[in-house]
Amino acid sequence: MEKQKSIFKSENKEKNQANKKVSSNVKFIILAVILISLFCFAITPVSLQNDTFYSIKIGEHIQNVGIDMQDPFSWHEGLSYTYPHWLYDLLTYWIYAAFNMDGIYIVTCILSCILGISIYYVNYKINKNNLISFLLAVGVMYLIKSYVAARAQLVTFILFTWTVYFIERFLQTKKWRYGVFLILISLAIANLHVAVWPFFFVLFLPYIGEYIIAALGDTILYKKISLKILKLRYNILKKKSAEEKAGKVLEKINELESRVARIKNVREQNIKEPYKIKIERNKNIKFLILIMIICALMGLITPTGDTPYTYLYKTMIGNTTQNINEHLPMTLSDQLPIMCTLIIFLAILIFTKAKIKLSDLFMLGGLTYLMLTSRRQLTMFAIMGSIVLGRLIVDMFKRYNTGSEWLLEKLVKPVGMVVLICVMGLFSLNYMEPKIKLKQSYIDETAYPVKACDYILNESGIDLSKARFYNEYNYGSYMLFRGIPVFIDSRADLYSPEFNGLDEDIFMDFINTSNIGVFYEDTFEKYGITHVICYKNAKMNMIITKTNDPNYNLLYSDNNFVVYERLSGVEQMEEQNDNQ
Repeated sequence: MEKQKSIFKSENKEKNQANKKVSSNVKFIILAVILISLFCFAITPVSLQNDTFYSIKIGEHIQNVGIDMQDPFSWHEGLSYTYPHWLYDLLTYWIYAAFNMDGIYIVTCILSCILGISIYYVNYKINKNNLISFLLAVGVMYLIKSYVAARAQLVTFILFTWTVYFIERFLQTKKWRYGVFLILISLAIANLHVAVWPFFFVLFLPYIGEYIIAALGDTILYKKISLKILKLRYNILKKKSAEEKAGKVLEKINELESRVARIKNVREQNIKEPYKIKIERNKNIKFLILIMIICALMGLITPTGDTPYTYLYKTMIGNTTQNINEHLPMTLSDQLPIMCTLIIFLAILIFTKAKIKLSDLFMLGGLTYLMLTSRRQLTMFAIMGSIVLGRLIVDMFKRYNTGSEWLLEKLVKPVGMVVLICVMGLFSLNYMEPKIKLKQSYIDETAYPVKACDYILNESGIDLSKARFYNEYNYGSYMLFRGIPVFIDSRADLYSPEFNGLDEDIFMDFINTSNIGVFYEDTFEKYGITHVICYKNAKMNMIITKTNDPNYNLLYSDNNFVVYERLSGVEQMEEQNDNQ
């Protein structure tokens, strides 16, 4: 009887401990979601980026006209436009039409919070550690904070995070609902942000690569080809009744099979406890490849023709990626947080007993290469790399028997929760303070010509249907948002011959002119420029001001921008109108 009572007490104790652990996890999840949301809200900027302005106008154009594959906002004639994120632009316009800029900002905050929570949840489901997943989610959002903006990429960050989760779940369970989710994500990205659609398939490659390496290893180590050849030879000799030769071949087969059996035993032990790299031959990879092929067909379900299949190629052969800041190679010395992250990876791999999956090693290596070749890819390195880092840290803790459960228990107690809330509150307040103090507006008047556009539209008397403004890249989107036809804006692809079908490379003409690589007057003559708007500290304005160029009549000036009338251009325009 006493023995039964002892067993009963032991079972109750185990149940209580399990219930306590579940309760602690639930409490921490709720706390983590709240604190991550707070931090994500804090780092979401109030001021809008230039891409948001053209997204609103393109969405309005799609709403009113449809997708006509032509640009309506530049004064250049005959520019073909691919509408690479038509669905995001349309949704952005609907939000703006219903709630103005307030709606754009609120939705951006919500998407930022969803991204942070998604990174936390996916890490937790894969790595099974609440605390590490929380710290990684906050760290990732800190690393990519400058990329949190009202742009299509914010939505695709969320979709890419869930892509990794669905791939891993499919490989573990072979449940086809995860394959369906992957197909739907591919369809969504092909319509929301086609420029990054190819990256969706990059996420499949580490898993496929691991399977190929494992399959090749099995084929080589287990002498499968040699065995098949010997067995084929044996069967042929048996049919020819060459018993003596067949017997010798059979001896070789038995010897080889015996050797393979020994190798197999050793290999199975190495797979269970590898030195550093874990290699798994997952049979579900074959079905994942099938899903990947179906996902590739989703590029056909868009209103933009073959754009999903040609956009990346056209971008890579053009000049735009070599001249846009976020596409340039990354210098590690300028990115201290990223450098520290790489050092953490190397330290864990070199100096601890933690082991890494081959697919994770492929993922880490590929993301690092992409990041170094294009600095904007640090976002993908941070988001996807967090899953790899989380798995490494958890594996390291298990091998050294230093789990984080005890710390988690401390944090869900009242004192621990207060400490964590205070730390995250102060950290978040650091990014909230500028918003509160400066009362930031949605449009930064030091970056965008708000008052200059007011002057052009309301006071200048300029006929916008005939004027040809020269403007700079960074604020062209704001000008077209205000209804002023532009020379260029941040849709770089639109102004390159690979996309627009014209002979002129408008993008490079702008780059060379703004850098004073060519004399600005030559470019203006080529395009028949009638008016110029530029930053007050632009090289071009300094030259015009210092030389007192009589061809330029100053119409407007403020602390940040100037507007000129180019007299020879206006005369040329008037002559053309008279001839017509």
